Amino acid sequence: MNEGEQTGLATMRDCWITGGATFDLAPTAWKTIAGGASPDEQERRLLAIAAQALDVALRPAAPKTLKRRPPLPRLALPMLPERLRPLLRAALKHAVDARRKTRVVTLVASRGFVLHPMDWMPVASDQNSPDVYAPWIDWQASVDGASADGERHAPQEKLTAENWDQFYPAARRIALADMRRSEPASARLLIEAKASGEPAEVRLALIELMRLGLNPEDAPFLKSLSADRSGKVRELAGRLLARLGEHGRSNDGGPDDPAAELAAFISEGKSGFIRRRSIYTPAKFKSPAQEKRRAELFETCNLVDLAARFSATESEFIGAWQFGADNNADILIARMVAASGSDAAVTHMADALVADGGKPALFVLHLAPRLDSRRKRALVRLILKQANYLNAINLAEGIDAGWLEWDDLSNGSALAALRSAVAGTDDAMRRGADDILETIGFLATATTAAKLIDEVVAAGMPPAAPSFSVLRLNAALAEHQSRTDT
Repeated sequence: MNEGEQTGLATMRDCWITGGATFDLAPTAWKTIAGGASPDEQERRLLAIAAQALDVALRPAAPKTLKRRPPLPRLALPMLPERLRPLLRAALKHAVDARRKTRVVTLVASRGFVLHPMDWMPVASDQNSPDVYAPWIDWQASVDGASADGERHAPQEKLTAENWDQFYPAARRIALADMRRSEPASARLLIEAKASGEPAEVRLALIELMRLGLNPEDAPFLKSLSADRSGKVRELAGRLLARLGEHGRSNDGGPDDPAAELAAFISEGKSGFIRRRSIYTPAKFKSPAQEKRRAELFETCNLVDLAARFSATESEFIGAWQFGADNNADILIARMVAASGSDAAVTHMADALVADGGKPALFVLHLAPRLDSRRKRALVRLILKQANYLNAINLAEGIDAGWLEWDDLSNGSALAALRSAVAGTDDAMRRGADDILETIGFLATATTAAKLIDEVVAAGMPPAAPSFSVLRLNAALAEHQSRTDT
C-alpha cells in the first residue's frame, strides 16, 4: 500500500467514526469490488477490505538489523516426556535462583532427558549446566546465528588448532576439558597456541581448564602467563602454580611480601608434653581495619607461601591449624586451601575434618569443588547425621545427583529433624525444611524421594506442598523409565 492509499484509508476511517458514507472516498479498485450493491452493503464491503488492509498490508516491516538464525540445535538426549513437563515447571518455579534451577536441570539430565526450550534455556554465559546443553549455549551466544563459514555447532571431529574456529566457546570448552583429562599435554599446547588471541574473559576460562590434570609439565606455560595483559589471568596462573608447589615471586620476606604480612596475623604456639608440636591460631585484632586487611591477604596469598613463612609444608600447616578458635579465619583458610592448595593438601584437610566431625567439618564445603565424588558423598552423609547443622547441606556444590539412599537419610538425625520442623509452628524452621527437602530432592534416588514424601506428609505437610516439587519430579522420572523399560 502506497502513501496515497494510506492517507485515503485514514480519511475513510475518520468518516466512519463520524457516521458518514465512504464510497466516494475509496480507491478505484475498492469501488469496483463494492459497486453494484446497496449503499449499506457497499459500506460493509469497504469495511471488510479496510480491515484486511490494516491486518496485512500495513504490518510493520522487519527492521534491517534483524538477523535470521538457524533452528535450535538438536541435543544428544531425548526431550523430557510431555506428561512430566508440569512437574518440571513446578520444580523450576519453586527454585528461587539460577543455582537451584541448574540443579533441577542436572537432575533431569542424570536420568537421560533434556528440557523443552519453552520450559528452560541456558543463558549465553552459562558454565554450570550439563555438557549436553553446550549446543544451546553456543546458539544463544552467536551474534547472527551462524558464522561466515557455515555452522559451527559442536563438530564431531577432534578439536585441533586447524579447526579451533569451527567450535563455538561452550563446545570448545567441553572438548578441551575432555582432552585435559585424557591428553593433558595436547590440551595445554592447544591452549598455549590459541589463548593469546582470545579476549580476556575467554582467555581466563581457557586457563581455568588447566586445573584438570594439572601436572608439573604445565609449570613453564603457567609461568609465562605472568606477563599476560589481564590481571585475573595472572592471578589464576599464580594459583595454579601454587597448587604445583611453586612459590610466588614476592615470597622473599620483604616489605612487599604479602605472605609475610599475613603471617603476622597468625600466632605460633606449641602443644603436647612429650612430643612438642607447633600449632597455629589467629592473632587478636587491635582494630577492624586489621581484620579487613587479614581477609584481603587471605584472598591474595597462596597456601604454599604462607606455610613456608612458618617453615612448614602445606599439610603440616593445615594439620596444626586450630579450627574453632575463629570462625571467620577458619573460612578464610578453607578458601585459601581450595584456591591454591595442592591436591594432597585439599584431601588432607577434608579427610581430617570429616573424621573429627562437628562444626569444623562444615568448612570442607569450601573444598567441595576440588574433592572427588567419594569425599563429597561422605561429607553429605556426615551433615545428615548432625541435626544442628542440617541447613549446611544447601551449600554443597558440585555433588552428583540421584545417589542418596534411604539408609543414608534415616540412619542419622536428619529425618527426625525434618519431621519436627514440619510438625512444629516455627515458620523459620519450616522454611529451612523446605530448602532441605529441595536439596535432598536433587541428591536422592527415586526410591528415597518417594519414601521421603510419605514420611513428611505423615508429619503434617500437605501432599500438594510446593516443597515436594523436586522430590515429586525425581520419583516421577524413575516411574517413566520403568514404564519405558517394560
